[in-house]
Amino acid sequence: MAVKLKLKRVGRTHCPHYRLTVMDSRTRRDGRALEELGTYDPDNEDPGAQVRFNLERVRHWLSRGARPTDTVRHLLRRQGILTR
Repeated sequence: MAVKLKLKRVGRTHCPHYRLTVMDSRTRRDGRALEELGTYDPDNEDPGAQVRFNLERVRHWLSRGARPTDTVRHLLRRQGILTR
């Protein structure tokens, strides 16, 4: 089973919020998650409060072979978890 780190959209229309989740790669975007690892609020003006991830669990899943999507990879680089 291929596992991915994906963003699941929550929130109302024109006010997006996202949850960082661990999902089977075949699962649809808002489908069942194996685990939720944090939140991302793109509308928050404070860059430090936009991204809130459980870094220990993110590292755990990455060490197990989970592949982040492009957007998640960018957010993880901003947090200093991933390097180029």
